[in-house]
Amino acid sequence: MIRTALAVLLAAFVIVMTISLQGDAGSASLTWLGWRVDTTAAAGALLIGLLALLATIFWRVLVWLVEAPARATRAAAETKRRQGAEALTRGFLAAAAGDGPEARRLAQRAADLNDETPQLVRILAAQAAEASGDRAAAQAAYNAMMGFPEMRLAAHRGLMQTALNVGDKAGALRHAKDAFELSHTAPWAWRALLNARLEAGEWSEALVLVNSAQERKIVSPLIAERARAALQTASAASLGTGPAALDLATTAAKARPDFTPATVLVAQLLTGDGRNTRAAPLIEAAWKARAHPALWMAWRDLRTDESPRERAARLAALAALNPDSRESRILRAEAALIGGDAPPANLGLESEPATQRLAGLMARIANVRGAVDEARAWIARGAQAPVEAEWSDLDTAGQAFNYGVADWARVISFYAETGELAHPRYERGDAVITDLPRLPAAYEGSAAFISAAEAGGPLPPIVDDGDFGDALRPAASAPASTSTWGFLSQGGRKAR
Repeated sequence: MIRTALAVLLAAFVIVMTISLQGDAGSASLTWLGWRVDTTAAAGALLIGLLALLATIFWRVLVWLVEAPARATRAAAETKRRQGAEALTRGFLAAAAGDGPEARRLAQRAADLNDETPQLVRILAAQAAEASGDRAAAQAAYNAMMGFPEMRLAAHRGLMQTALNVGDKAGALRHAKDAFELSHTAPWAWRALLNARLEAGEWSEALVLVNSAQERKIVSPLIAERARAALQTASAASLGTGPAALDLATTAAKARPDFTPATVLVAQLLTGDGRNTRAAPLIEAAWKARAHPALWMAWRDLRTDESPRERAARLAALAALNPDSRESRILRAEAALIGGDAPPANLGLESEPATQRLAGLMARIANVRGAVDEARAWIARGAQAPVEAEWSDLDTAGQAFNYGVADWARVISFYAETGELAHPRYERGDAVITDLPRLPAAYEGSAAFISAAEAGGPLPPIVDDGDFGDALRPAASAPASTSTWGFLSQGGRKAR
């Protein structure tokens, strides 16, 4: 307002000066309480402007003095609010850093300073108690939050986590159910319910949860599709045999050809009913999507009345459907060995990371070609190489993916999230593929031979250059479950 008055006074001064310079300043007269004042019009205008400015300044000073108490109150409130916000921020940071005592101190300070956001103060108090390891105080804080409708979802989550920390799975599941009823879009509540269904082997209930999660956009359509295929396969496996199991497994195999367990289960069910030809297209589609050892096992078992050369040709045809994959290159080599021929020289397996399975295959190939020293080298390398998952598993009937509830839960979760297949028994170290030929005592010194060859130094003398075939044949005392690949030429399931 003062700025406006100054602008008006300046404008009046300019006008007065303009009139004065024109030579006709005019006159002005004021009579008040017996007093008479005569002056020029320009001076009168300036006087009126000056009086107006003084009146404005006086009024603004008076208003500022009157509003001083309210202004001081607002400043104090703003300082308190700023200090409360700072205490909340520092408290949450301390809780996140695990500094329980500092978080609790700041939570108390925030409670004293912050009257506008009591919800945040209560959450900080609960998290500070958790960071301090005071589970009773944390539970009490979360229970107090239950009295406020807008805080119940957060309270259920905190109480669920508290229950899990003490091993109370039933209590945690109860809070997850209540939270999911409050908000059908809470991913953590949905995940907790899904995990509980998977742990219990309740595949149908888990499938309902997956469908609802996709409808509410909790998970992407891709993850939901993977989860459905895996859950349908697990349901089919739990049913054993029958039309219902076949329908579920077929639906899963067609929806996700890259989920190998579904296709293998369909092939097993159809083969058991004598409908082998119906399984062939599904296996071919699955091999194109993801070449997998269990698929050629199922493909192998579609026929049991063929000669080795016929079987080799059929396996090679399967490998040709996905020629660039590692499994197809391995299968081409295996097919050639079964047919009694030398495997092609351009398989490209030498550049693959060495495993015991691959080293054993390369040793057999080298022996067929007459390269005895190369075969010994592969055996020596394989002795130190890592193992691979054995996809026929440990079932006495030789069925792949014959999992229990816990293993299926692991497979379902991992595949849904990553699109890859987990092998729970391999992760536990229960089942592996070695396929490494047993090395006779006369060849145990070949490791030195390999080391010298790799270093480029002089090679040690080879003591025994006899027939290497015995080294490439598994010893009679070796357990049958250590190798899957040597049974390609047999007609049915592996004997255990």
